[in-house]
Amino acid sequence: MRTNSVRLAFCIAVTVPTVLGAATTLVNAAPVKVEAVVSPKDTIRLDFADGSKHFVAMTRREGKATGQGVLSGAAVTEYGIHDIQPGIGADPHGYLVFTLPQGDIAYVKWVVRGVFVRGADGKPMLLDNGVWEVVGSTGKLKGLQGAGTLHIKPASSPLDRNFIIEGELISATEEPKK
Repeated sequence: MRTNSVRLAFCIAVTVPTVLGAATTLVNAAPVKVEAVVSPKDTIRLDFADGSKHFVAMTRREGKATGQGVLSGAAVTEYGIHDIQPGIGADPHGYLVFTLPQGDIAYVKWVVRGVFVRGADGKPMLLDNGVWEVVGSTGKLKGLQGAGTLHIKPASSPLDRNFIIEGELISATEEPKK
């Protein structure tokens, strides 16, 4: 009986650190924080004719990513659907396409929940917070994985938006960190 307990303890003592060590090397990811101010290029808008001011806008915006990580310097195109009920809430979602200067592409899916709160001036202020994840990639970015948080903020122009993504990315070709 004691021999079986010693064997079990030995197996656990050897197996657990090995498995945990392997898992640790697999989850080492590079931090990413990029911002992209994007400007409208195409918009299709549905305004509800019921007096609610509710609208849905399907938009394509373009800009450039700046910041930290492999996506910095990329051209960015937003393909978004923005379901907005002014003063009540918003449910935007869509894709950001990051194209590096060499043509490599990362497809990022995002979803946001917009909440209207009372601003300092008493007027409604929209808080747009959500999440993103990499859902596809090409070229040198092939196999890229990652996820994180997303904030959408107004930019200097009334129709421009600043997409701020923060999180972690790991390349399929990247050697695990030890």
